[in-house]
Amino acid sequence: MARFTRSELESFRDKPVEDLLGPGVRLLFVGINPGLWTAATNTHFCHPTNRFYPALRRAGVIDWDLDPGVGMDERQRADLLGAGIGITNLVSRATAKASELTAEELRTGGRRIHDLSEDLHPKVVAVAGVTAYRDAFGRPHAHLGRQSDAVGSGELWVVPNPSGLNAHETVESLSDWYRKVASAAGVI
Repeated sequence: MARFTRSELESFRDKPVEDLLGPGVRLLFVGINPGLWTAATNTHFCHPTNRFYPALRRAGVIDWDLDPGVGMDERQRADLLGAGIGITNLVSRATAKASELTAEELRTGGRRIHDLSEDLHPKVVAVAGVTAYRDAFGRPHAHLGRQSDAVGSGELWVVPNPSGLNAHETVESLSDWYRKVASAAGVI
């Protein structure tokens, strides 16, 4: 697996990571913002300690492993898009920690997700991280799971953040959440 020096990673600070979107998105995963490693590989949720892809595999959503040293290849991108899965972030700029984001950036991101959902019409929007969801959507008492509000025409879910910093979750518990949203979206 490739390694990046701290200096190399810092060179990606504030760089955006492109959304992974295509026609027919049924399940839209929404991260908080890209980390520096994610920006370096141009692959969402790509840090070596992030459990997103292992949990998707365990949930039966994908049948491949991601190499976090190089990121997603074109076949893997096509596989996700072909399954009706898209990935975006509340905030597109890369930081070392989500705590570097401002409250206004998160609120702007919440509005962007609403607008994006209006354009794409996903069946399910799954925001990864309850604290970020609370801040971005102005729902201070929100909890994990399906929300009573919709985003665009789709169901809105809040799922746990797959970051390795989230010690409350495991690959197994995350896979349970991802299986639920994938089933609700009709992608598995």
